[in-house]
Amino acid sequence: MLTGRQVLFIGGDARMVEVIAQVIESDGSVALIGFDQLSKSFPDTRHVPLSEPVFSQVDGIVLPVAGMEDDGRVDSHFAEAPIYLREDLFRAAKPGTFVFSGIARPVLEQWCQSAGLRLVKLMELDEVAILNSIPTAEGAIALAMQHTDITLHGARVLVVGFGRCGQTLARTAAALGAKVRVAARDTADLARIIEMGLEPVAMDGLEAAVRDIDVVFNTVPAPILTAEVLKVMPRETVIIDIASKPGGTDFRYAERRGMKAILTPSLPGLVAPKTAGRIIAATVCRLLAADGGGITGGAEG
Repeated sequence: MLTGRQVLFIGGDARMVEVIAQVIESDGSVALIGFDQLSKSFPDTRHVPLSEPVFSQVDGIVLPVAGMEDDGRVDSHFAEAPIYLREDLFRAAKPGTFVFSGIARPVLEQWCQSAGLRLVKLMELDEVAILNSIPTAEGAIALAMQHTDITLHGARVLVVGFGRCGQTLARTAAALGAKVRVAARDTADLARIIEMGLEPVAMDGLEAAVRDIDVVFNTVPAPILTAEVLKVMPRETVIIDIASKPGGTDFRYAERRGMKAILTPSLPGLVAPKTAGRIIAATVCRLLAADGGGITGGAEG
């Protein structure tokens, strides 16, 4: 339970609405910034200004899954304009205050470290990222179904990357009857791909692997689907890039070649915000209630 805990939410999408609801259900008190246009109301919540006194009173600060840009910008689906945070606000917070963010760019990390705050990068925790891969995979597959004129059953599908999302995507696509290839760098991952009954592809073998492909799911946030790779793909290939911005696809070249390439970060917030919000809320509430014990996990591979 979060009785007596004060939690500040700053911006975000529909996932944050569910996190707010779960924090209140756990008897936490909630302050909101950037939710002025939220139609839903909650008990024991208050809309507060962006100020040092507000930051100084809370036990936890919850930022959007997309985090804070290095210029301090935080986006909110429920505000007319972005919110801009400042370092002095973080310095006003009590040392040891939790700062929850899906991802964290360098400036946010620096501000939290300088102020002695406990930054939790939620999407680097296995307990969040593994479960979050389920709505991500469902959303990516739904997009592929929407933008192709064939069934995934029997389709030649390539999943690029074998991290948490890549594994779930590959397994789900295979369960639908797709002929799945998976590209990975690590030899242990390539062995696991074989064990799963899928076709392994070394990253340096991408050009050969895409020549007859129907659908590509990219999960790697680095230049992977370059112009050199795209030019040997069939023009009809549909690319669903779920990596964080700017993705791993040369979208300019794909458009020039007449290919359908879609960048879709934050899919869980679009296709299953309630489920995705509950996944985040479970960890936020656990850490606040336990005062930080048991943070484990690593970065997406």
